[in-house]
Amino acid sequence: MYWGDGMMGWWGLGFVFFILFWVAVIWFIVWIVRRATGKGGPCMGMGTKSALDIAKERYAKGEITKEQFDQIKKDIL
Repeated sequence: MYWGDGMMGWWGLGFVFFILFWVAVIWFIVWIVRRATGKGGPCMGMGTKSALDIAKERYAKGEITKEQFDQIKKDIL
């Protein structure tokens, strides 16, 4: 009686899908935790900037004066 490969040939592929499934689950959990803690950074869609970065942008755009920028920087630091 000849069995050939039968279903045994698919076991390797099933193992690959099993590993990919658990990698995806772990990645999803890490992604959720990083978003919840705010450590996702810009690549995670959070787009958080420090107050000094915002002040620098406002100064560069001309929205605040040098004196105002210096006062903000002094208050922050």
